[in-house]
Amino acid sequence: MPITSRDISIPRLLDAADIHRPRYHFLPAANWMNDPNGVIHWQGRYHLFFQYNPDGAWHDNIHWGHAISDDLVRWQELPVAIAPSPNSPDRGGIFSGCMVDDAGRPTAFYTGVNDDYTVQVQCLARGSDDLMRWQKHPGNPVISDVPPSMGQIRDFRDPFVWRGESCWYMALASHIVGVGGAVLLYRSQNLSDWQYAHPLYVGEKARNGRNFECPNFFPLGDKWVLILSAQLDHSPAQTLYFVGRLENERFTPEHEAVYDAGCSYASLCGRDAHGGMLIYSWLREGRGKAAQREAGWTGVQAVPRLLSLDAQNRLVSQPVAALQTLRGAHSHYSAGEVAEGSLSARGLSLDIEAVFDAEIAASCGLEVALSPDGSEKASIVYDSETQTLQVKRQYRGEQTELESETQGIPHRLDAGETLQLRVLLDGSVIEVIANGRARITSRFYVSDAANDGLNVLAPEALARLDVWQLSSIW
Repeated sequence: MPITSRDISIPRLLDAADIHRPRYHFLPAANWMNDPNGVIHWQGRYHLFFQYNPDGAWHDNIHWGHAISDDLVRWQELPVAIAPSPNSPDRGGIFSGCMVDDAGRPTAFYTGVNDDYTVQVQCLARGSDDLMRWQKHPGNPVISDVPPSMGQIRDFRDPFVWRGESCWYMALASHIVGVGGAVLLYRSQNLSDWQYAHPLYVGEKARNGRNFECPNFFPLGDKWVLILSAQLDHSPAQTLYFVGRLENERFTPEHEAVYDAGCSYASLCGRDAHGGMLIYSWLREGRGKAAQREAGWTGVQAVPRLLSLDAQNRLVSQPVAALQTLRGAHSHYSAGEVAEGSLSARGLSLDIEAVFDAEIAASCGLEVALSPDGSEKASIVYDSETQTLQVKRQYRGEQTELESETQGIPHRLDAGETLQLRVLLDGSVIEVIANGRARITSRFYVSDAANDGLNVLAPEALARLDVWQLSSIW
């Protein structure tokens, strides 16, 4: 029987006075959101589905929310797309998955769970031409059991499907007990009958984490790229990427690194209108659950980024070009025009491009969301000696309910290369990209709207700075 969408009213804005709520990043009008799902360019428009709780700003009763866009920047929220069905394999929630075009018919794959999430199975749903109505496959689940060789029965989720030369393939996230995270490979001729092949890739627990989530696997240039989220034992979960070769249906990495060293997680990739590969990511909160419930919303989607590989097979990402259409008032500073504390540009909705000669100073960078007295700020710092990019968050007084640890990622500059920073500041979101290939996404919750200052660290190393005010997409 058809899936009924929950009839929801979608107000804008939830609270215009909420200084932590982003203005140009997508998030639903209210309630909980996490992983991006089912991203697809369909009949001239981009569709983003996402993990969503229609009942409140906490993780429970997960549905697939739905939003559409013409340009990947301005989004319109639509009614819920896929909801759990009582007494079914997905009665406990519609967990993460993907979408493919099956000869002109939109086909969604997702993980269905039971009430306590201990049973995870893979399900299929077929969509209407406008992607607004969904029919669940009567034979769900299409994959029900973890292969016995995994040694566990619980972690088995997040299908990613693509068309091969002779069949369809599915990658599923899992782990092998005592070994580490694993990506499992399945084959199908018709999308409903699947056969397990073997592990596509198995990581090392100490290096890559004990369990994998949200795998993405696709060709880029003459290489194959695997992007996944890794659950680690002694540090926050992270998104990793691997670049290598595919031979005999097995993936061999030749280069690997952390994709983002901050709050970005559960990324999902999909093609744009021109065949380029986009990455969408969930940005986790950095504040306590009580504050999230009080605000009435939790979770943000990163601005989608276009992916490429450089000559060293490092993954390069840049925010979609359409973001520039939101740019308004512009401030430009050349080398020698800036002294520390002299910038007039300020704001909490900014797009910043900065270029530094990192050899001139031991460290350089920017301070954003800066309070007038300097006691509260987020510092984006490049340390030339350790070749590390960091985000340092400083609050006024002790903040036990706000994450404030330093976030850092290795970033080696090539010979003669300048440090090129792209910073997207939007309410409580800070996206930092260095030279396209080192990324930290952070959350910072200013205590006052007046804490919107901007400052250059080591202005003697600054070659160029451009700051744009960005308009709201709502």
